Amino acid sequence: MSEFQDFLRRQYVHVAIGEFKPGRFSEAQALYEQAVATYHEGFKGAYLLQQPGTDRGISVIFWDSVDQMDESQSEALHQQILKKMAPLFTQLPSTSIYEVVSAIQPEAESVLAS
Repeated sequence: MSEFQDFLRRQYVHVAIGEFKPGRFSEAQALYEQAVATYHEGFKGAYLLQQPGTDRGISVIFWDSVDQMDESQSEALHQQILKKMAPLFTQLPSTSIYEVVSAIQPEAESVLAS
């Protein structure tokens, strides 16, 4: 029954969309990676996307629950890193939380396929 309950449990995603000051994306990326490294229980993965040729980006971070996300993001070390990142933005990023309602993975390729 536990496997069935795990199947029914949905993940949550924290999405932030923002733009960094010209030429500051790589510095922000390094800080982003440091911030994500502070996450623990409930953290399922993170992606930082950059629009080619710009300093605009999207952060997508997957969590088991909103409570676990809030707990990780409120830790002192995480907050210190975000304070270093804040001046790199042209303006505060927009943020939202989404619930994953559908996840589709590609089928594994057959070993025997030619």
